[in-house]
Amino acid sequence: MAITPTDAQDVFKDAGENIIFVTQKLNRQDAEADKAAVTELAARIPAIINSMNIRYPDAHLRVAFGIGSDAWDYLFPNAPKPKELEPFKAIPSPKHDAVATGGDLFFHIRAKEMAVCYEVLDQMMQFISDNATTIDETHGFRYFEGRAIIGFIDGTENPAIDETAEYALVGDEDPEFINGSYAFAQKYIHAMDSWNHTSTEEQEKTIGRKKFSDLELADAEKPTNAHNVVSQDNEGGVEHKIVRMNVPYANPGEKMTGTYFIGYSRTWSVTKRMLTNMFVGKPAGNYDHLLDFSEPTTGALFFIPSKTTLAKIAEEEL
Repeated sequence: MAITPTDAQDVFKDAGENIIFVTQKLNRQDAEADKAAVTELAARIPAIINSMNIRYPDAHLRVAFGIGSDAWDYLFPNAPKPKELEPFKAIPSPKHDAVATGGDLFFHIRAKEMAVCYEVLDQMMQFISDNATTIDETHGFRYFEGRAIIGFIDGTENPAIDETAEYALVGDEDPEFINGSYAFAQKYIHAMDSWNHTSTEEQEKTIGRKKFSDLELADAEKPTNAHNVVSQDNEGGVEHKIVRMNVPYANPGEKMTGTYFIGYSRTWSVTKRMLTNMFVGKPAGNYDHLLDFSEPTTGALFFIPSKTTLAKIAEEEL
């Protein structure tokens, strides 16, 4: 059975102009009612997306809906489960822990117009809001030239477009859930005053790339704890990739600026090793220097079902 990208939800590199992320926890007061609400939501999502694409074809709407490990066990206790789906556990760091905040349901909506994002999410919430509580909602935006909010070009380490499906989608290793994807969501707050008072040369050493041109620094110039060094996964002598998106968000009046990181991957184990390298260090203690300017405030893992699996949920076949 081959990977079929058209059966996948929107887990490919397309950060969008306007973005909304929502994480919810099921209320767990009535298991049958909660499952019925998720079933209804799964049935409605394709129609909501299709309708909006007809109404606003130039909005480039992209949607991914995911389910966490605890929610999967709660909703589908007798059904198969994606092999690597588990609750995300905090990763300790010498200075900054990767916190675990959990979540049952996850929505990643992006489009050229925020009105489209709003309309899609508002319609989806009609079918789940009585059974779930929102624990995080973040509205993001595209920064100049698609750069991260700290000024560097985003997505350089992503796989090439024609290789994206291979790295983002589950394959024959878990045939029951082929064309699904593991989504790790992590929200950061940046110490922007400190970052902006750091010289460009030091910023480049922190990231491992030139700020303007995006050229990678030579190995001799690059510290061992540069972000693009420690965030790699080279298990078995092979570089493994995921699809990364760093979405800026901010409340400038409150001097609060951050990045919402979302990583889609074929296997959770690759992303997990990347996070361990960043927070624990490679070797241990040599943690990602970028963490000295970026504090994680959330962390959760979700599985993004294929369209086929989403249809099984809608038809109560799971």
